[in-house]
Amino acid sequence: MAACFVLTGAYAQTAQQDELLKILKNEIDRGMAFYQKADIPVYLISYRVDEVETYNISTSFGTLTNSTPSKERTLTIQVRVGDKELDNYRELRDDASAWINPRSTRITLPLDNDPKAIALALWEATETEYRNAASRYEKVKANVAVKVEAEDKSPDYTSITPVQYYEKPIKMSDFKFDIPAWETRLKNYSAQFADNKDILDGESTFTFRVERKYFVSSEGTSIAQNNTSTRVFLSVMAQADDGMELPLHQSYFAHIPQDLPDDKTMMKDAQEVANVVVAMKTAPVVDPYAGPAIMSNDAAGVFFHEIFGHRIEGSRLKKETDGQTFKKKVGEVVLNKDLSVILDPTITTYKGIPINGSYKYDDEGVKGEKVVVIDKGVLKNFLMTRTPIDNFPKSNGHARAQAGFQPVSRQSNLIVETEKPYTDAQLREMLIEEAKKQDKEYGYLFARVTGGFTVTGRFMPNSFNVTPLEVYRVFVDGRPDELVRGVDLVGTPLAMFSQVEAAGDTHGNFAGMCGAESGSVPAGCCSPALFVKQIEMQKKDKSQNRPPIMERP
Repeated sequence: MAACFVLTGAYAQTAQQDELLKILKNEIDRGMAFYQKADIPVYLISYRVDEVETYNISTSFGTLTNSTPSKERTLTIQVRVGDKELDNYRELRDDASAWINPRSTRITLPLDNDPKAIALALWEATETEYRNAASRYEKVKANVAVKVEAEDKSPDYTSITPVQYYEKPIKMSDFKFDIPAWETRLKNYSAQFADNKDILDGESTFTFRVERKYFVSSEGTSIAQNNTSTRVFLSVMAQADDGMELPLHQSYFAHIPQDLPDDKTMMKDAQEVANVVVAMKTAPVVDPYAGPAIMSNDAAGVFFHEIFGHRIEGSRLKKETDGQTFKKKVGEVVLNKDLSVILDPTITTYKGIPINGSYKYDDEGVKGEKVVVIDKGVLKNFLMTRTPIDNFPKSNGHARAQAGFQPVSRQSNLIVETEKPYTDAQLREMLIEEAKKQDKEYGYLFARVTGGFTVTGRFMPNSFNVTPLEVYRVFVDGRPDELVRGVDLVGTPLAMFSQVEAAGDTHGNFAGMCGAESGSVPAGCCSPALFVKQIEMQKKDKSQNRPPIMERP
């Protein structure tokens, strides 16, 4: 206990020396002392500061096009008026123009810790946010008075126990990565794309991001935490004679540059990507299809993220405009009983795989928690913020937002686990057997996807669209797999979930950026491959422009 007290005291002393943290706390105290006595009293003010240092390298066809550092410091303010039962963040029903979350409040702060300059920026921004909050609160009260009783009776905000957490600042110079060496590596990767004139665009990019996040609230929470991420993208694009553009890429993620794959691996992958995209030029175009398919482990992660992950975000389930697909299904079987789905921001790797949606505290100052959402097929939980829903009154630390946006429930690291793992060969046998049962000549293998989108509202069909990049026909008669193009994977969530039959034995990794109401946030998806008895595909939209008339140099 003595050692623990010494450690805590050391951290507290270090936090007191953080100039930016002191300025934020002082202005919070000053603001609350004033706005609590305003005509429409404030009950909470919070300041989020995202201090981001980035290094970007880009190359195209073997030449360096960009190699630059950047640094910015962005402020996001939240002002809540009224009380926790009813405040200015209540949904304005039947008022599509009144959404809060898409409204950016991005404010650039000085990089130097000049108390006067930063205090002035905080004062000006807080004054603006208070006026917006007070105006909207009046609209909320009027909206409640004239609308029918809300389906969800929970309050607008919940109380928490304030926390103090501090990590010493880090900066990019702490991580000794060799910029000239990475410039050379990336030029070598994209140079391989220059060798084939069928490739119209061939690039490689590197981004190293060092982030320091501050959160201070009038409730007494004070957090300073760090995060790092590194990404490399190898991207190519060709165009078929019918005008269809054919993008393909390979991506890598690590927390620091030293943990990325070695040069030999990336060179090999760059050549593979080039070969596949050229083969896609003459691949047959797929017609609409319904039947069995296998999703590779990388593709399956995106599949779960899009068709399921967004539908278990608690903030969304509170909205009367949302389809609320799973809100009333807690305790019911919603997925194959061999499968479980977990969201866990507390881990940085899974089975040795570096994952992208990790953090210690969310953007409301709540500690991130591991959440078992589906346990052996049964729905158990949702991703919650301090905005509760009926029967789920407590945050589990999943309030997230891009700098300048207000936080809502968002996914962190989505992990799919299975009680009965199957090898790739066994999944392939299942696919062929099921295709024969359905009297199909072939099934499909989705090898690589780029992302997708989903619609969760009631005003449009509750559907999803996942965008495959590399797809193969798997023939039941033993013929070699055939590369195809021009396909989108579409469907509705409940129907698709009911068709998931089996999962593989090796996890993939989709480390992407997810865009939604609160902007773009990092998200990790680790899933084994999936065998699905029935999927639906539609033809992909394509460009009507002809390929270049003149051959590229």
